[in-house]
Amino acid sequence: MKELKHIDLSSNRLAGQLPVQFGQLRMLSRALLNRNQLTGPIPESITCMDRLADLDLSMNRISGPIPEKIGKLRVLSTLNLDSNLITGQIPATLLRSGMGILNLSRNSLEGNIPDVFGPNSYFMALDLSFNKLKGPIPGSLSSAKYIGHLDMSHNHLCGAIPVGSPFDHLEASSFASNDCLCGNPLRTC
Repeated sequence: MKELKHIDLSSNRLAGQLPVQFGQLRMLSRALLNRNQLTGPIPESITCMDRLADLDLSMNRISGPIPEKIGKLRVLSTLNLDSNLITGQIPATLLRSGMGILNLSRNSLEGNIPDVFGPNSYFMALDLSFNKLKGPIPGSLSSAKYIGHLDMSHNHLCGAIPVGSPFDHLEASSFASNDCLCGNPLRTC
């Protein structure tokens, strides 16, 4: 099993926790375990999987925080954790990276969105909707190399939406149902 490179066990009604030793599959580049009944935390050992490019744990019952070091995986380009029971804050390492797709929607993440975006931040899709995030939208998001789809709706965000890219091409639905966001494309501040 240590030479395994791809695993797709999605939609199989698998139950129980991911094994603590899951990270010992060091050759694994793709792990699709979505649409199951997996519970418990994301094993810290996943952060040792240097070749992991695609991790999909969406639509399970994964709980606990996102391991801080998961954002330091060099080739991770897709991380899909939506529709779980994940708590805690968004690790800054996830937003600083050059990840292509990051979906953290429909969890119980809280706190402010880390203001750590920069010229290496590249997201074809960044979905943080349906959480308990608060505070302002980070101004550093304007310095990201590229943001395609962005969804921050259904949180507790407040303040002015930053001006410029990527905000100039987004619809109001990307920011809907927050406590007190204002500015284009929403109402004037």
